[in-house]
Amino acid sequence: MPSTRWTKDELKVAFNLYCRLPYGKLHQRNKEIIALAALIGRTPSSVAMKLVNFASLDPAITSTGRTGLGNAAAADRQIWDEFHADWESLAVQSQLIEANLRAEAGLKTFDETSDVEDQDYTGETKRQWVETRIKQSFFRKSVLSGFQGRCCMTGLSDARLLLASHIIPWGKDKANRLNPRNGLCLSALHDKAFDRGLITVLPNMTISVSKSLIKADSGAFAKHALLELRGKSIELPQRFVPDPAFLTWHNQNVFLGA
Repeated sequence: MPSTRWTKDELKVAFNLYCRLPYGKLHQRNKEIIALAALIGRTPSSVAMKLVNFASLDPAITSTGRTGLGNAAAADRQIWDEFHADWESLAVQSQLIEANLRAEAGLKTFDETSDVEDQDYTGETKRQWVETRIKQSFFRKSVLSGFQGRCCMTGLSDARLLLASHIIPWGKDKANRLNPRNGLCLSALHDKAFDRGLITVLPNMTISVSKSLIKADSGAFAKHALLELRGKSIELPQRFVPDPAFLTWHNQNVFLGA
């Protein structure tokens, strides 16, 4: 039987799962919680409670007045702080810890079960390739779970058409490229428009449309899909609310102007 005290490795893989699950699914009947519990030799109720403890440290959760929280230990807060100080390293590290546990148990590891689309990483080592997939998967799942699997502008909920869009692009801010608060859940169309600066989200969480798109003769579809979004508020996520500083950066450096 494992010690009552959680190890640091156990806390890391638990927090990784906390980021990837919607808040409403932090319960002992969740299949992913059951699987992690079996992997680390704990009960599903113990793992579920640990994830709820992490939620007690999440301002996006506590600011809504949700109760039944507040049992987080000092070790839980330490893991919370470590992830927020270095999302990239901790996301990779926690996933590799889980992969090693799975390998020891004779289960498939991350790179065999990843839902990230195959890409050409010619010239990179296998480790770099796997780490890149880990990073992409962690960011996507964290952002989509926060937004409950819906485009924050349109409400589209078909996962096949949704992307975790970086507010500050991947190559522009290494420290925050895996920070879920640097992400928006958008449809493929709105992701492209956001990336090209045709639309943006203001720090007050409302949508602005570029004057270049407004002036263009883009047809009825563009009018319905993009222009009618002007001034509307995005649907806020349950967790990892977009950082206003990141949105300001996008407004100033990517957006083509109101």
